Amino acid sequence: MLVETLLFSVENAFLWTWMSIKGQVPWYNNFFYGLILISVVVWLLEILLPWRREQSVFRKDFWLDALYMFFNFFVFAIAISGVYAVSGLLLSTIGITIDSFALIDLTQLHSVWQLVLFFVLLDFMQWVTHILLHSIPALWKFHQVHHSVNEMGFAAHLRYHWMENIFYKPVRTLGVMVLGGFEPEQAYIVYFFTLAIGHINHANIKITWGPFKYLLNNPVMHLYHHAYTLPKGSNGVNFGISLSIWDYIFKTHYIPEEGGKVELGFPGEERVPAGFAGQLIHGFTSRKK
Repeated sequence: MLVETLLFSVENAFLWTWMSIKGQVPWYNNFFYGLILISVVVWLLEILLPWRREQSVFRKDFWLDALYMFFNFFVFAIAISGVYAVSGLLLSTIGITIDSFALIDLTQLHSVWQLVLFFVLLDFMQWVTHILLHSIPALWKFHQVHHSVNEMGFAAHLRYHWMENIFYKPVRTLGVMVLGGFEPEQAYIVYFFTLAIGHINHANIKITWGPFKYLLNNPVMHLYHHAYTLPKGSNGVNFGISLSIWDYIFKTHYIPEEGGKVELGFPGEERVPAGFAGQLIHGFTSRKK
């Protein structure tokens, strides 16, 4: 039963991705071409309106980050889909189901409010998870791959260790469980919006959203999340994923200036392998200076 569930899930995930590539999936569920479209649009913004003009269009690690986009969004997602399906089956055998932790019933709300609450809840839970990635040494080793980016660009958004998928996926699932297993019919709007915001936050463009900067994350704010030098005694700042409001509420925001000339990385970055293959196992092995 477990083996069949695993194989069935992997096969379905692969077929869905293949159908997306062939254009046989409705546009609102076609994340393959959605990812390409959003990436091209934000990249054009980088080319037309570069913040750091000395940075090359094909910046350092551009192609490595492009590889990560498709690996994390599709290849790894297919590979791990069976594990999540089996985990769900095992949990159901002990009485834990998708509605076990239901706290909020969205079904009685207008579809707009359903989307807003869905988005806000998931974003907050991801914000908390992001802080844990910086605070727990074992998790930080995996998150170092994302922070080894030395020049910011849209594709850096999805440059992260595959283990982060392991951490974030259960968080998203738990968020849906809190909503009684309910996921708005128009949830694709949230997913495409967060994908676009994430790309913009990592892009070589200067957008602050004006007065809405206290609500939405932006490239200036996120640049300092990747800064090599952090405030004394801090293990990170500006942890926001799509929303910046959590950082302002909990006093983890830090934007000393908006010039954009900031050294990126972290102390000990030289221990992170430069290539894709080495980064896949980073965090499981120690690499001396």
